[in-house]
Amino acid sequence: MKKTPSSAPINRTAPWKYVILIISLMIMSLSALPSLYGEHAALHINHRNVDSINTVIDATEVAKQLHSADIQTLSVSQIDSNIVVVLEDVTQQAAAKTVVEGALGSDSTVALAMDPAAPQWLTSMGFMPIKLGLDLRGGVQFLLDVDMEPVYKAHRQMIIDEVGQEVRGSRGRQVDQQVQITFRDSEGLQKAEAFVKDRFADWQMSKNGNTLVLNQHSDELEALRSSTVQQNLQIMRSRIEHLGITEASVQRQGQNRIRIELPGVQDPAAAKHVIGATASLSFHGLVDTRSAVSQTSADDNGVPVSIDRRAILGGEHIIDARASLDEMGMAEVNLSLDSVGGRKMSQFSRANIGKPMATVYNEYIQGQDGASFQESKVISVATIQAQLGSRFRITGTGNLAEAQELALLLSAGSLTAPVTIVEERTIGPSLGAENVKNGFAALALGLAFTLSFIALWYRRLGWVANTALCFNLVMLLGLVALIPGAVLTMPGIAGLVLTVGMAVDTNVLIFERVKDKMKQGYSFAQSINTGFDSAFSSILDANLTTMIVAIALYSIGNGPIQGFALTLGLGLLTSMFTGIYLSRAIINLVWGRDKRRMVKI
Repeated sequence: MKKTPSSAPINRTAPWKYVILIISLMIMSLSALPSLYGEHAALHINHRNVDSINTVIDATEVAKQLHSADIQTLSVSQIDSNIVVVLEDVTQQAAAKTVVEGALGSDSTVALAMDPAAPQWLTSMGFMPIKLGLDLRGGVQFLLDVDMEPVYKAHRQMIIDEVGQEVRGSRGRQVDQQVQITFRDSEGLQKAEAFVKDRFADWQMSKNGNTLVLNQHSDELEALRSSTVQQNLQIMRSRIEHLGITEASVQRQGQNRIRIELPGVQDPAAAKHVIGATASLSFHGLVDTRSAVSQTSADDNGVPVSIDRRAILGGEHIIDARASLDEMGMAEVNLSLDSVGGRKMSQFSRANIGKPMATVYNEYIQGQDGASFQESKVISVATIQAQLGSRFRITGTGNLAEAQELALLLSAGSLTAPVTIVEERTIGPSLGAENVKNGFAALALGLAFTLSFIALWYRRLGWVANTALCFNLVMLLGLVALIPGAVLTMPGIAGLVLTVGMAVDTNVLIFERVKDKMKQGYSFAQSINTGFDSAFSSILDANLTTMIVAIALYSIGNGPIQGFALTLGLGLLTSMFTGIYLSRAIINLVWGRDKRRMVKI
C-alpha cells in the first residue's frame, strides 16, 4: 500500500480540550474541598407557627440556656423564625437537644444535623461535604421485620363483612388462609358468587354445598405485600423526619424487611420507641351487640363497648395532630383530616347528630409465640352535637406527654402492618471517628507507596502518572460529594484504596506499550502516540468488565456493599478520564513539539 501522510501532527491536544479539562478539574476540586474541612454537630430549631414566635425563646436565650447547662457552642444564629446552633463537641448534641426542647414552646421542633465547617463562600456555591455512613459517623441501625399476617387477616375479614352485608343470614369464618362463608340456601350462594365476581375478582372461588370457599391469588398476595412494605417504608421516613433526624437512610431489604440507619443518633431508645410503635386511631359508630358487624372493645375502666367493626375513617386520613391542654387542664389532641377524611366525617356526623361515636386506640402487640395481634381500646365515647368537619379534637389520651407522643405517631402516620425490631446495632461517635482516621490512613499509605513506585519505575513519565493519580483521587471525592444521596462508608473507603491501585493500571498499560515501541526503534514522540492508541482498547475492556460487577453489586447489595460499589464504579470513570485524557494532555503539553507527521499504511 502507498504511504500517505496524515494531516494531524503528532501529540497535539486541541485548546478546547484543555479548557474542558481545566474546568472539570476546578469543579471537582471545589466539590472535594468542603470534605477536608469536615462538619460540625448542629441543632436546627424551627418554629411551626410564625404567629407564636414572640412567645418562644430567641437565639440569645438559646445560647444562655446551653451555656448554663455547660454545653459549648461555636455559634448561635437566627434567620427569621429559624435558629441554628453549631456545637463544639458532637457528643453533646443529644444533651443540647434536650436542653433546648425543655425551653421551647410546643410549636417548635428541634432537629439534629451536621453543618459543614467549610467557609461560607464555598458552601454558598452549593458545594457540601461528603455524607458519612453509620460506620464512620456513629449512630444506630435497626432491621425491622414486617408481619403480613394481620394484613392478610384483615383482608379476609373485609370480604366476610362485605358479603355479609350483601347477603343477609350468611355466616363467614377464616380457616387457615381461606375464607368460608355458609348460606341458608342456594339462592344466597348464587347471589354471593355474582357479588364476589364483580367486587373481588382477584379471589378464587369454589363451592362445598351451600358454603363458598375463597382463596386469594398468589400474585395478589405478593402485590399486597409489596404495597404494604412500601407504605410502611414511607411512614418510617415520615416518623424519622418528625424525630428531627435529617440524614437517615431507610431502605427495603428482601421481601419483608426494612433497614434503617440513623447516623449521629446517640439515644437509640427514643428512636426505637417511635420507630417500632404501631399505634393508630380509628373512629366508629356504636351498634347493637347482636349486629353482624359488631365488635367489643373495652374502655379505660374495663367496661365493654360494642362498636361497628367498620371504621368511619382511620389514621391514614390524619394529616396533622397536635397535643395541647383544654380549658380544664386536661390533655387533648387536635386533629386535621385530609379532604377524603373530612368528607367522610362530615357525612357521618351530619347523619348521626345526637348519637354516640367512639374513638378507638389500636396497637399491635406481640404475643409469647411471636405472632402479632391487634389490641383495641376505646379512649372516648362522645355524643355528636353538631356536624363535624376536617378539624376537631379528641380527649381521653392520658397526660400531656402521652398526648404528645400520640400526636407524633398520628401526624407521622400509622403503620399499615406491625413491625418487629429483629436487629439493633449501635456505633459510638468515637468509634466512627476512629474508623475515619484508620480508613484514610490506609488510603494515604497505599497512595504513598504507589506514588513512590511509579516515580522510581517510569522516571520522566512517572511524575505524569502521579499527577494524574492525585487528580483522580480529588475528582473521585468531588464526584461522590456531588451525587445526591451518595454516602461514604468504611467499605467505600476500601473502594477508594482499590481505585488508587486500579487507576495506576491505566498508566502502567500505556507506559509499557510506550517502552515496547521505543525498543522497536520508534522515536519518543511516536512511541507516546502509538502507546496511547494501542492501549486504549485493553483499558476499556478491563474497566468495562469491572464496571459490570460494580453495577451488579450496587443493584443487589445494600448499605456497605452499595458504598463499596459506588466508589469502585465512580473510580473506574475517573481513572479512565485522568489516566488517558489528562495524562495525554500533560504529555502533549510538555513533549508535544515534534513536527513530524504520522504515516498510515
